[in-house]
Amino acid sequence: MDLSLIIMQLLSGIALGAVLVITALGLTIVFGMLGVVNFAHGALFMIGAYAGLYLASLTGSFWWGLLLAPILIGAFGMLIEFVLIRRLYGRSIDDPLLLTFGLSYVLVEGVRIVFGSDGIPFPTPPQLIGVLDLGIGFFPRYRLFVIALVAVVLLVLWLTLEKTRVGLIVRAGARDPTIMQVLGVDIGRVWLAIFGLGVGLAALGGVLAGPMRSVNPEMGSLVLAEAFVVTVIGGLGSIVGAVVAGLMVGISISMVALFAPEMATIVMFALMAVVLLIRPQGLFGVRGRTA
Repeated sequence: MDLSLIIMQLLSGIALGAVLVITALGLTIVFGMLGVVNFAHGALFMIGAYAGLYLASLTGSFWWGLLLAPILIGAFGMLIEFVLIRRLYGRSIDDPLLLTFGLSYVLVEGVRIVFGSDGIPFPTPPQLIGVLDLGIGFFPRYRLFVIALVAVVLLVLWLTLEKTRVGLIVRAGARDPTIMQVLGVDIGRVWLAIFGLGVGLAALGGVLAGPMRSVNPEMGSLVLAEAFVVTVIGGLGSIVGAVVAGLMVGISISMVALFAPEMATIVMFALMAVVLLIRPQGLFGVRGRTA
């Protein structure tokens, strides 16, 4: 088999993995910092794609859709946290899981009623149409853009959480909200910011995935499964784990699809099973916190 074909497939896997990383990261941040398993994450990914498509059509620019959709859906996530999730903190982990599970059905059916069940094509921005000659082969410009943008978002997110006062407050508030309240920090705002960030990342993943697949009400279902697999492989609540596992899953799916397309989806579950057998807490998970 041609080496250039394998390298191009590897790059495709990285592009797929980049979308998985940004989506799973939102799930991981919410669970790791709030202890909430957000089963509506896939539905919010899907709504992000629809919002991006609508805003791009409304403004005539993909870039406005890419910028505004995560912000607006992130704000919607804050509303969900404030109205629904907040009253469940401190209760069984099953309570927010069941609530968000029901919410996901409401969101999916609502979108189905408004937009129908058929897939809607999400046009690639004109600047990113076509392929780029990399010397060893041709690769879609849009997928290279996805890889680059996700890398930038990850860097900004890491710098914000690890190197700024805001990040310090967010991390401290997630670990010990009582002490932060004593120090005068409005812990409610911290919870809002964390949940809104997680949902905004899901929406960003949806917008980025749009031009690579049709936008439809069911598109979040498989993504939710993939995001959970990535989260389990990387380790529950581990941001680094989500990044590494997302790339692992994306590359594995892409490379297996080259040789055995019918096995492409199965490979991520096989990979998860192997990791859980070796490290039940995941690659970067804390010992004692298992899936």
